[in-house]
Amino acid sequence: MTETAKVAIVTGGSRGIGAAISKRLGHDGFAVAVNYSGNAEAAGEVVDAITAAGGKAVAIQADVTDPAAVVRLFDETEKAFGPVGVLVNNAGVMRLSPIAETDDAALDRHLAVNVRGPFFALREAARRMGPGGRIVNLSTSVLGKYQPTYGVYAATKGAIEALSKVMANEMRGREITVNVIAPGPTGTDLFLDGKSEELIAAIAKQAPMERIGTPDEIADAVAFLAGPDGRWVNGQVLRVNGGLV
Repeated sequence: MTETAKVAIVTGGSRGIGAAISKRLGHDGFAVAVNYSGNAEAAGEVVDAITAAGGKAVAIQADVTDPAAVVRLFDETEKAFGPVGVLVNNAGVMRLSPIAETDDAALDRHLAVNVRGPFFALREAARRMGPGGRIVNLSTSVLGKYQPTYGVYAATKGAIEALSKVMANEMRGREITVNVIAPGPTGTDLFLDGKSEELIAAIAKQAPMERIGTPDEIADAVAFLAGPDGRWVNGQVLRVNGGLV
């Protein structure tokens, strides 16, 4: 298989799982475009951590819900480092409410960030990525549990899994893999905010490993799919959740 170009874009790469992925890919020798929407300071800290460890990185502001901004994200990455070899679609939102209580604005926001954003990036990658490319999309292990209040969020991630499998087939003959990482509960602000210690402990007990995951453990799985050992994995959903589902 053709060697992957050592340039990666990580959307939502400034915080949580995205920051861990950015740092791990930087450690693995990728030049990383750390995409962010609004928190330039956090993105700069991730870039500083990568460069301090001897890697290459640049922070690029782009709202993934804007197709023109996604085109610019790829343009600026190519200008800085060359052709993109890895795309990690990590940017996302999660606002929980029962379906009956979910307003139109919340629905639209989930669809914009969690479906339209990754779609725009996938479309751009399909147009630009060369042989050996790797695409990793982030889903969720909520698909499999289907807890109350997760309806809209789960629906958007179901769309991502469908897009990933279709695109894997559309990349036939191009030596580009498309896979999905579906984390379980992970110790990030997105997961922890608004939850009591008792609730977090109860959630942690659900998996046989009896704890929540760490961002670094999700980054390890992404690095596997983006690296040489993942070359024969394609069109798959890897549920990284300690056995929760």
